[in-house]
Amino acid sequence: MASTLTKPAPPPAAPAALRRRTRVLALPEARWALAALVSFLLGLPPALLGAPAWVWGTLFAATYVAGGWEPAWEGLKALRNKTLDVDLLMVVAALGAAAIGQVLDGALLIVIFATSGALEAVATARTADSVRGLLDLAPTTATRLLPDGTEESVATGGLVVGDVVVIRPGERVGADGRVLAGASEVDQATITGEPLPVLKETGDEVFAGTLNGTGALKVEVARDASDSVIARIVRMVEEASETKAPTQLFIEKVERWYSLGMVAATPAVFLIPLAFGSDPTSALLRAMTFMIVASPCAVVLATMPPLLSALANAGRHGVLVKSAVVMERLGQVDAVALDKTGTLTEGTPRVTAVRALTGPDGGEPGRDEGEGEDEDEGEGGRVGDASGPGGDDREPDDDRSPAEDRCSAEDLCPAEDRVLALAAAAEHPSEHPLARAVVLAAHARGHRLAPAEEFGSTPGVGVNARVDGDTVEVGAPARLLSGTEDALSLRAATVSAELEAEGHTAVLVRVNGVPAGVLGIADRLRPDATATVAALTRLTGTAPALLTGDNPRAAARLAAEVGITDVRAGLLPQDKVAVVREQEGAGRRVLVIGDGVNDAPALAAAHTGIAMGRVGSDLALETADAVIVRDELATVPTVVALSRRARTLVVQNLVVAGVFITGLVLWDLAGTLPLPLGVLGHEGSTVLVGLNGLRLLREAAWRRAAVAATG
Repeated sequence: MASTLTKPAPPPAAPAALRRRTRVLALPEARWALAALVSFLLGLPPALLGAPAWVWGTLFAATYVAGGWEPAWEGLKALRNKTLDVDLLMVVAALGAAAIGQVLDGALLIVIFATSGALEAVATARTADSVRGLLDLAPTTATRLLPDGTEESVATGGLVVGDVVVIRPGERVGADGRVLAGASEVDQATITGEPLPVLKETGDEVFAGTLNGTGALKVEVARDASDSVIARIVRMVEEASETKAPTQLFIEKVERWYSLGMVAATPAVFLIPLAFGSDPTSALLRAMTFMIVASPCAVVLATMPPLLSALANAGRHGVLVKSAVVMERLGQVDAVALDKTGTLTEGTPRVTAVRALTGPDGGEPGRDEGEGEDEDEGEGGRVGDASGPGGDDREPDDDRSPAEDRCSAEDLCPAEDRVLALAAAAEHPSEHPLARAVVLAAHARGHRLAPAEEFGSTPGVGVNARVDGDTVEVGAPARLLSGTEDALSLRAATVSAELEAEGHTAVLVRVNGVPAGVLGIADRLRPDATATVAALTRLTGTAPALLTGDNPRAAARLAAEVGITDVRAGLLPQDKVAVVREQEGAGRRVLVIGDGVNDAPALAAAHTGIAMGRVGSDLALETADAVIVRDELATVPTVVALSRRARTLVVQNLVVAGVFITGLVLWDLAGTLPLPLGVLGHEGSTVLVGLNGLRLLREAAWRRAAVAATG
């Protein structure tokens, strides 16, 4: 196993991305929304305490102007295009409320819509910031090798196909290309999502923006900078964000037709009685009453309180849903696609198995070869697995001493303990992810690591060091066992193959040239992954698909553990988008859950995208519609169930509002509805639907959603 740098390379992208982030108050929508909110909050106490009307009236007027002028202007522009949209409807509803003396209600409506528009503008700006920041992953300069063997530093944008560049240890690759000479392990998680660095040798492809390890590479540029994988990811995110069908709240679709009817009916209610001889005052009073009782305040508030309450409740439980539209869309999903590394798994390699090939004294292990072997786990113990060798269900071997008869999950067998301790001591100077996993496992078992002397590493092979006078080598079994055919080497090759077949990365440990043991290293499954997959299957009626850039064998092993049968492995970002498009072409509403830069295009293209907050890249977090802040995967099905509950309350509210409006309108048209009674009925229905929506703020609503998700 090759080491990367013994000192970490400086993080290249995050600071640049942060410096380029748009400030919230740089957005006009945010400034106007803040002004409206401040004016409303200043006017609220005087209005409630009975202060003179000119005091709070002035402040509420400022609220109307600050929060309402922009949506009113947008609504008028839409009206010019023969479209009546919710912006104009909101302003009309607020002005209608003010006209009947409900100035506070109208101001509150203005603040809600202005704040919602500001949040949407901020989310859009942050997404654009992250797309621009993604370009910082690729270095700005590269070292080009000239035909005479000299080198020159050039801008990566100036590289052309056929140029040869030198990638030194710890540098980022400046262009997509193929390796001409050298060997090194390259961390390409930003592109493929693979959790471990990949060995690159002559003929292998490398991608711009990936991080080189300890070896030096000569790379021939194969694509222009504008056509690199990183550049294509940027374009895919931008295109997906622009071409994604604009979604509207369900209520907006109802409101359009309702508003057209109301606008057309109000003059008719005034003019028709006049045509039949009614006096103008009576006709005008009837028309005013009609306008009040038919006002869409209750209809408008039928949607926002349930969705905003669900949004706030989800936020308290670690799910940041970026808008009410997203909260509604979550309940519509009927297909799910999951990333592997960092989503279903923790994204960090862990030692999952230790197989000793020799005894603690360096001789043969305390059993005859081929005897006493556990049927599932081979000859060594598995760290932290009581059901494998080393668990209490292990059959004792007659050849083992009483002290070695059983190895509990908390205490490895002596031979396995020795293998882990020696490997960790040799790996300690390395910064390779596998090395860190080995050292972490040894520390977790309380080992005090002996100092490593004469440390060295070879890319693609492994590390070597002297530990307590012994020469310890840790690395790739295929490389360390090359050319050896003795019994222990053959046995080491067999154990390594078994571990790799199970989806682990096998790491061989040799002591003084003799194979001593094999370590199995794998990315650990999240504790709630299996339950989450089962809950999402129950909610959508279809098992989720697994979309990963990792190798098919590791993907298949993990999918089998969590109950996924649709596995798409070895995918590049554009391949993930293609899968999402394929599903949506079949009429599915796809929920994509991911965390990396390579997931961002699929998150943008999906009906709804959710990013993992702790390990997620900036681009994934800003592109996604929702973020799981604490990486609790089990909250995903719960928030989907909560969204469906919110949609149910929206329908209930529409029914309530519809019943009130219909009854009051019929009363006004067929008889004589007193204006005060019309106002009371109108305001009562508005309050009723508002309180009904606020039910989702309660903790019990989240618990019920969790129960509904798990069945």
